[in-house]
Amino acid sequence: MSEQPLALTVAQGLQAEQDLLAAVCRGDAEAGVLFWRPTDQALVMPRRLSRQDNFEVACAELAIAGWPVLLRETGGEPVPQSHATVNVALVYVAPRSEGDHGRIENAYERLCQPLCEVLREWGGVASLGEIDGAFCDGRYNVNLNGRKLVGTAQRWRQGLGGKRPVVLVHGALLLDNQRESMVAAVNRFNQCCGIDQHCRADSHIALHEVAPAVPWFERLSAAYAEVIAGLPQD
Repeated sequence: MSEQPLALTVAQGLQAEQDLLAAVCRGDAEAGVLFWRPTDQALVMPRRLSRQDNFEVACAELAIAGWPVLLRETGGEPVPQSHATVNVALVYVAPRSEGDHGRIENAYERLCQPLCEVLREWGGVASLGEIDGAFCDGRYNVNLNGRKLVGTAQRWRQGLGGKRPVVLVHGALLLDNQRESMVAAVNRFNQCCGIDQHCRADSHIALHEVAPAVPWFERLSAAYAEVIAGLPQD
């Protein structure tokens, strides 16, 4: 693991996540974690949204506004990515001992619980759950003081020659306050495509608004190293 998150364009970061997933699927490693922080900005969304009416018009408008649209392999809704965000990608082979039942929830727990524990160490009120007005809202948001801090998603593939399921579970953490312009980009896309969803900046929070000097990378790196070390060996 590097001493700092990788500095990558959004497109490079998305590809790096897919490369890590492919490596674990091949059997090059049983698990891995990737931290990356964008050097540019984009509005990233699942491929299914490219079938929306007026998608091309929305892409053109957002590109002019400085938020080019990129497509990702995981699900969810549009998510702004910029230097204000930090991405965590955890990849591992699903343990046989856990079976198939609950493996989606287990993956989210392995991503979200370390984040919650670290936030509580720093004096925050951490929780999981939906937040009204948040973009890409979901029941596995990681929330800080009642507002969304981290959005999560996951993707599964069959690895090791089709013998074992492998998961990429991803979190996008808002480190610095860019809430207003991020929400404006999401709302503009939704408006262009006729999606009846309006997000609010005050539904989100940036870590540095609450804890500006915490050693976030060092602590989170250690937390996810413990997750990987604790995966069942079977």
